[in-house]
Formats: sequence, structure tokens, C-alpha cells
Amino acid sequence: MQIQSNNFIPAAAIAVANKEQRTAVTTGTGTAYNRRLAAMFATSRDHGEAMRQQAAAAKRRALNNLPALLERAEANMQANGMQVRWAIDAAEVNRLVLEIAQQHGVQTVAKSKSMVTEEVGLNHALEEQNIRVVETDLGEYILQLNQEPPSHIVTPVIHKSKDSIRDIFEREIQMPHTDSPDEMARFARLKLRQDFLAADMGVSGGNFIIAETGTICLVTNEGNARMVTSLPRVHVAVVGIEKIVETVEDYATLTQVLPRSATGQNLTVYTHMVNGPRRAHEEDGPDHVYVILVDNGRSRIYNTEYAEALACIRCGACLNACPVYQSTGGHAYGWVYPGPIGAVVSPLLVGLKNAKPLPYASSLCGNCKQVCPVDIDIPRMLLDLRHDLVEQGDSEGEWMLGMRAWAMGNSSPALYAMGGKVAGWASRVFPLSKLPGPLQGWTKYRDFPEFAEKPFREMWKERQAGKKAERDEEILRST
Repeated sequence: MQIQSNNFIPAAAIAVANKEQRTAVTTGTGTAYNRRLAAMFATSRDHGEAMRQQAAAAKRRALNNLPALLERAEANMQANGMQVRWAIDAAEVNRLVLEIAQQHGVQTVAKSKSMVTEEVGLNHALEEQNIRVVETDLGEYILQLNQEPPSHIVTPVIHKSKDSIRDIFEREIQMPHTDSPDEMARFARLKLRQDFLAADMGVSGGNFIIAETGTICLVTNEGNARMVTSLPRVHVAVVGIEKIVETVEDYATLTQVLPRSATGQNLTVYTHMVNGPRRAHEEDGPDHVYVILVDNGRSRIYNTEYAEALACIRCGACLNACPVYQSTGGHAYGWVYPGPIGAVVSPLLVGLKNAKPLPYASSLCGNCKQVCPVDIDIPRMLLDLRHDLVEQGDSEGEWMLGMRAWAMGNSSPALYAMGGKVAGWASRVFPLSKLPGPLQGWTKYRDFPEFAEKPFREMWKERQAGKKAERDEEILRST
């Protein structure tokens, strides 16, 4: 997927003006947000917070020991009969998958939902070599038919209305006209069943890899991941190196907070654990299982103050809670990962110079941290990225001039007092609903608060003077 994150501001303006999309995104995120609240705190708020902190500890423990756990996971996966490959970047991921496909004479690939394969552009790389790729997650399938990237980490088609999906199906797969979502899903399922049976290779991601057992873990609701990983004779799992967890117990915790945070379920319909290829006595399963462990910039993040971002379990809760994402949807972010976590991860993976607006795509309300199932401090990292941009000299001259003037005024009591008087006078001359000059950037989207009739400084002086007068009077009475 081409990186277009520097176009966030004009893309966001277009998205906000799209009433149908904004309604769909607002409805979808609002529903997911409320379901998360009900699921996470069904027992009690204390219990939900305890789960969050336990999950956070599991991920941070895994990150702290990441090199050793990766080696342990590799050894156990190989002992289970899987073949493990390592990929330093997107080009190497695509080359390795293509080599596996060519080795096994693959013509059709069935894919389950995977953000990391979106990140590396795997579909495009395979299709360039005349290998047919079919997305089998219903949302991803709809977007593939319409040649669109996903706009949400968990619900990729959140920006589409039912009518627009119906139109895509009628145009692209000749579905008979219907307004019934059940009939639409049934028609797509029949189409996809043929692709499941015809596929030579299945490609999946991996929500977690358990180092202790060498197990790939997948959570889904449609059952397509189970079909992808069991029907084709070859299964390739493409997994980021940060998805390692240490023990089965850690996985048991994380697989509870992930669905609660993502879809408001206690557990997804399918919780799938892959322990290797089909054994001699087993009737089902692939003959070959390959695991490609993907770096693609992750080890670079690991050695910085942003390493905490690698704890993300891709639940999408921060997107559902974010007022910016709710207004713009995901495509405005210009790359694979949207929302608050995308505003952190995208600049770190593709380079801050290629995603300059994203750290500012936040109101810093802090809701993203509050809903994160592993308690990632996203607001702190957004501020740090803004600081990095300033240090690199990427701030606009007008902005820097204004900040220097603000700093000068706030460091001098006399200038501060003068500025308050000027601002109070100006507010009586100019309407606060439309400030002049560069300040109109504020009032274009929000109201400017009215100035107090009397500043706090004067109120404080009067109060202190009143107290002194009372003390003096009391002293006089006592003498």
C-alpha cells in the first residue's frame, strides 16, 4: 500500500464532508465502544482493570525478553514440524512467500485477515506473478472486490453502508438484488466456499505465538481462518516478531482481553491454535506449515523509547474511542494502521518524514490509553513524536514564531498582564466566533471561550489585600 500519510489534512477534510461514511463510522465505533465497556467490566470495574494490568504485564514481559523468546519459539515451532523463516523487510517477506508458492506449484491463495500482509503488500507481489489471491474475511473480501484498503484494524469495512456493499456485490460478483444482509452474506459465503476448496495455499497472520509451545494462535468470528489453515495443502503464517508471548497462561489472559476490547465478546467464535502440519494419523490439515517472522522496522522501534508501541495486540479499541478517527475514518491516515495507534506506529515504521501530520491527528483526550487492553501510553508517544518533529526542524515558521511569542509573553509578568488586557479589549472588538489572522484556525472548528471580566491575577491581589486588611483590623482590636 502506497504511503500517503502526509496527505492526512486534505484527506480528513474530504472524509468529514462525506456524510454517509461519517455516519457509518460513527455508528460502528460507537457500538463497538459500548460493547467493550459492557464486556470488560461485566463483573466489576476492578476486575476489568485487573485483567488489563495482567495483560499489560504479559506483553511487557514478552517484550523485555523478546530476543530469547523468539529463539525459543523458533525451536519449538521447528520441533512441531513447522518451517521457520525470518524476514528483515517487506521485500524479503514477499520473496519468501513467492518462493514457497513456486516451490509447491501454487496458483490460488486463500487469505485470512492479516494486517502485516497489508503492511508488506503481499497481495500485489503475488498477483504480479500471476498467482490469484482471495481475501476470505468478509470485510476484506468486500474491499478487495472494490479495490480499497481496509479502514479499521478489526472491522475493515466499517466505513461502508449496507447499500454500498449491496451495490459492490451486484456489480462485481453478480449477486441478485437484495436488501437482506443475511442473503448478502450467504451469497458471498457460497462464492468463497469454491475458493477455499480450490486454493493450493492458505496465508494467515497470527494474533499470538506462544514461545513455550511453538503454537500459532488465531482469533476470528467467521471461521475463514480455520478453513485457510486446514483445507489447502500449504499454510503460510506471516507474523510480526512482536506477537510472541511467553506462556500458555499469558495467552489465556490476552485472548480474553482481545475480543472484549475488539468486539465486546467474552471469546471470539473461533479460537484457533495451530501446532504444525497434519500428522500421519490425521485426516485434516496442511501437509506443510511455514512461519515467516517479520521485522520490517520492529527491531528499530524496539531499541527506542517507543518500544511500548510493540505491545499493541491490534484490537482497535483506541480507534473506536478516538474522536478524530470517528470523524475521519481510517483512509485519511494514508497507510495500513489508522487511529491513535496508527498515528504512533506508522511514523515509526515508514519514517516520521513520511507521516508528519499523524502525531497531530489527536485531541490528546487520553481516551485511547484508557481503553487500551495492555495500557499503552499512546498520548505520551504522540507528544514525543511532536517533539521529534520540532527537533528535526519540521515545524512551520509561522507556528514556531507564534510559540516563541507565547513563551516570551508567559515568561514575563508584565508582558503577560499586558497581553491579557489586549486580548480582553480585542475580544470586545472582534467576534469570538471568528478570530482574525492565523487564530481563525481555532474558531473554524470550535468556539473560543469568553475572557473573564476580571483576570485571576487581579482577583488574587484583591483577595490577598482583603485578608491583610482583616488581619490588620484584628490586630488593632486586640491591642
